[in-house]
Amino acid sequence: MVGIFYLIAGKPGMLSGTILAVIYMFMPMLSTLIVEKLIYKEPIKENLRISFKINKWFFVAWLITPVISFLTIAISLLFPDVEYSHEMTGMIKRFEGMFTPEQMEQMKKSMETIPVHPLWLSLIQGLFAGATVNAVAGFGEELGWRGFLFKEYKGYSFWKSSLLIGFIWGIWHAPLILLGHNYPQHPVIGVFMMTLWCMLLAPVFNYIRIKSNSVIAASIMHGTLNATAGIAIMVIDGGSDLTVGMTGIAGMIAWLIALLLLYFYDNKISKDKIMSSPLN
Repeated sequence: MVGIFYLIAGKPGMLSGTILAVIYMFMPMLSTLIVEKLIYKEPIKENLRISFKINKWFFVAWLITPVISFLTIAISLLFPDVEYSHEMTGMIKRFEGMFTPEQMEQMKKSMETIPVHPLWLSLIQGLFAGATVNAVAGFGEELGWRGFLFKEYKGYSFWKSSLLIGFIWGIWHAPLILLGHNYPQHPVIGVFMMTLWCMLLAPVFNYIRIKSNSVIAASIMHGTLNATAGIAIMVIDGGSDLTVGMTGIAGMIAWLIALLLLYFYDNKISKDKIMSSPLN
């Protein structure tokens, strides 16, 4: 699909790239439905845990990624070539190649006239979108990752399952990454970065999927991640797509910290020792 897009349109623009990425997100769901219904001939809802029975882990799924976005900002500011920019200088620089000078001027005026800082507006919008429209797109992926693959790897250890799913999830991004998604300055290295990033995220997503007993919670987490990831680069200036931002080194460190805290919780606080048990 991405190859056909590239042959017809070449490098995607901002709008066409967004449309392509959204359609791309539904391919794991489509593949899962074909395999489960036409090949395995098994029920979807029960087998893949499509459950809307809300528990506290739905809220953890909803709120964890904005927290990690802010942690990523703090970690980015520790890098020697990165500084804080209340005026969002760095983010404006990133948009300069995407918009005309007139559009850039209009964007700057809009940011100056709103009563609150755009970062907080983005947080509110991201939380709303993450639990609604973005969660729908997130479900397009999660039915494949934390639905079908999770089921297929039952009996594997928590860590083996997470790393396998994360690796497949990362490689699946490769066509988009090579088109410039997430790592426009380093698309080839970006494939390896994205794969490593997904392998870091997968244990956290798997944990949420198990605790919530629902692929819907994982979808909300995925949707909110996509909706709030931009916060991590809004008020910083400097660095590159490999070092700052949610998918850069700073983001990886933030996710590693989250994973270590989750590991501590699972081993020292939680009654169910999920990370030391096979998937069931």
